[in-house]
Amino acid sequence: MNKMDKGKLIVLEDRVPKLKEQRKHKANKRLIFYLSLFFILILLIVYSQSSLSNISKIEVTGNEYVDSKDVVKASGLSTKTSYWEVDKAKVSEAVEKHPEIKEATIDKGFPNKVIIRVKEYNRIAYVFSKGTYFPVNENGKVLKAVKSSEISSSAPLLVEWDDPEAIQEMVQELSKAPTSVTTAISEIYYVPKKSEPLHIELFMNDGREVSAKISNFSEKIVYYPAIIKQLTPDQEGVIDLEGNSFTPYKKKDK
Repeated sequence: MNKMDKGKLIVLEDRVPKLKEQRKHKANKRLIFYLSLFFILILLIVYSQSSLSNISKIEVTGNEYVDSKDVVKASGLSTKTSYWEVDKAKVSEAVEKHPEIKEATIDKGFPNKVIIRVKEYNRIAYVFSKGTYFPVNENGKVLKAVKSSEISSSAPLLVEWDDPEAIQEMVQELSKAPTSVTTAISEIYYVPKKSEPLHIELFMNDGREVSAKISNFSEKIVYYPAIIKQLTPDQEGVIDLEGNSFTPYKKKDK
């Protein structure tokens, strides 16, 4: 064996322990990686099966008339529901089945928080019958009775209306009329006549009386602001929207 071969052998013998050490180090790293991955998977399985993965909080926003508890009940969610099993589309659809909810969107927040954002139907009017107030939505649904303290001052009262079809027609007309005008109405009475079966009488917040009919109410009521501009505050009487006229009260009528 020449000197060159002896040199190579010595170099290789010196490197063998280092190579073994490197291989051992790589094997240890690989083992740690697989053990870590294994434990992470175990933790995920335990987490998904435990109460830690459940919804921690349900928040409702955008509701004015519907109680938050009723919205949550309609959603079908609870703190026992898994956060990861919440289907936004299905929950939204469930909430929108509530008669007072027009739209619902579901958002998820950290940690394990669910937010239900709702848009309610407008309350167009309240049917007042036998001392009880029944809200009526813009979609024409008559809702459960509410307390007088829950009534919105921006919606008129339909006093003693016992004809469901007439109520539906009146609500449709109110929904088409400008809000600036409908909020000026205090009470609406259904007073059918032989000559006009859809006749109604309105009492406005300014103290004036209006004679009209349901069928073209939304078209005619828009003229109310222009008509009262021609009257002085002390002029009281009946404004006839059909004839665009004003009839002052007689002393006995007043």
